[in-house]
Amino acid sequence: MAAARRAFDEGPWGRMPAVERGRLLTRLGLRVEASAAALAALESRDTGKPLTQGKADVAAVLRFFEFYGGAGDKIHGQTIPFLPGYTALTLREPHGVVAGIIPWNYPMQILARVLGAALAMGNTLVVKPAEDAALSTLRIAELALEAGFPEGVFNVVTGYGQEAGAALAGHPGVDYVTFTGSPPTGTAIQQAAAVNNRGVTMELGGKSPQIVFADADLEAALPVLVGAIIQNGGQTCSAGSRILIERPVYEKLAAALAERFGRLAAGPHDADLDLGALISVRQRSRVAAMTEAAEAAGTPILARGSVVAGAPPGGFYFAPVLFGPVDPAAEIAQAEVFGPVLSLFPFDDESEAVRLANGTGYGLVAGVWTRDGGRQHRVAKGVRAGQVFVNGYGAGGGIELPFGGFGKSGHGREKGFEALYDMSATKTIVFNHG
Repeated sequence: MAAARRAFDEGPWGRMPAVERGRLLTRLGLRVEASAAALAALESRDTGKPLTQGKADVAAVLRFFEFYGGAGDKIHGQTIPFLPGYTALTLREPHGVVAGIIPWNYPMQILARVLGAALAMGNTLVVKPAEDAALSTLRIAELALEAGFPEGVFNVVTGYGQEAGAALAGHPGVDYVTFTGSPPTGTAIQQAAAVNNRGVTMELGGKSPQIVFADADLEAALPVLVGAIIQNGGQTCSAGSRILIERPVYEKLAAALAERFGRLAAGPHDADLDLGALISVRQRSRVAAMTEAAEAAGTPILARGSVVAGAPPGGFYFAPVLFGPVDPAAEIAQAEVFGPVLSLFPFDDESEAVRLANGTGYGLVAGVWTRDGGRQHRVAKGVRAGQVFVNGYGAGGGIELPFGGFGKSGHGREKGFEALYDMSATKTIVFNHG
């Protein structure tokens, strides 16, 4: 914290023009590009995700540094019509020292989105990566030194959440806190930051629905519906974990999903299968307990994937599970499983679909599948979610697209220009010139 404060208050960073900050981010991106294969392998090995996913994560990191490398000098203030004899204007200024607490599911990607926005706006940054997956954060910190970032601008502190994370969130020298993780941890971090009256951005997960109407292109939807839950082993805040299906096509789509789920395989990261290992034995046990409870309660299992033969015994592998139909009040329908578990729900009409979609405490992402243009607009507006995709889901990282949620999914926005607003504050200046 002392190093970050010195760099902001006394070092060259606080006086550096926005365009120069952007050039440093661009240089960091070039070093990431030159190390892409090694970074993908490192991320895959550290988190257990398939190598293909690790490569996709590196591609997203590159886009973050490209985007924010060119964005910092594009955030402008305004002049405001005011009283005669006065000129009023606004400036966007950095908070100062930003604390970033990074999760284990996409450590490299989420580091890049925090680092890019925070530094583009002129803040300095202290990051605590998750204890389960810190290696890519440490490697990118090394690359940042090579790229020429001044000392103290980007700092990494490793440690456990209840120790290092708690100390960072509640530190009186922090000016702003950003966190991605679970709602209970997010609440604790907000409480710690509130002691010092510091602002926060919270991205706290989701229970995201995809709504499939009878007129949808089911062949186009099918691979997207499956991919949205098995990507990263389902350990994705925006995972499409609920599929709401209009009753006339429920049986047809459920059968097609079951056929695909039955062919899914989990295994070692370097085997590059559909899924890798879950992050830890604790996470695997949690996912298993929730699915076993649903099964014991009588929720039908339509299909189950497999763990590939030859996977190391004792590994944190979990075969994907497809449930349906699911009671909307069941735990499996309401709680974020954070694993490759998909739930199906039939509905009869548009109003019931929106009600079911909004029937959890979360509101992060939603998908709408229909050819009806009017319905596309009505449902997209009716669903309470920070992002709504129509006839698609996800956007390969969606670097340009503001990302954040409603309700238990948190508040504030990351990605795109919206993140730069979160990473800065408005200053109003009024001149009385007669």
